[in-house]
Amino acid sequence: MTGSSRRCIAVSAACACGAIAMSLDGPVMSMLLCSCLDCQRASGSGHAGVALVPKAALTIAGKPKTFNRPSDSGATFTRHFCADCGTPLYGQSSRAPELRMIAVGFFAGHNDWFAPSQLIFARSQQAWDLVADHLPRHLTYRQGGKP
Repeated sequence: MTGSSRRCIAVSAACACGAIAMSLDGPVMSMLLCSCLDCQRASGSGHAGVALVPKAALTIAGKPKTFNRPSDSGATFTRHFCADCGTPLYGQSSRAPELRMIAVGFFAGHNDWFAPSQLIFARSQQAWDLVADHLPRHLTYRQGGKP
């Protein structure tokens, strides 16, 4: 997505137990699938559906729990999730502090706007995880270093 084709999305949802609500109101910078091993663990599947959005476009009601880990890029990656039910909310990288990588599944039933344009970390894609053939694949991050 380029600047002129970025979709502005307005959607809200709550986690499985209702303790945390999250609203997205603003532009989506990129939509992608990620097959890194961390996303596989977090999603319980072969990949995660991710929308990259500006920090200012998200509103969170409730107190998420966080988990930090070093990423393949050398940055610190922080996952935010509900401490009660474990529902994933978003991730953030220390190398892009003004961006959030929202878990598109959080908006289940209201995420028909999601249209991934690429698969990143294809090097760890599982053979059983059938991803649309037309999506460009990148072994790690796409060229340029960011999703």
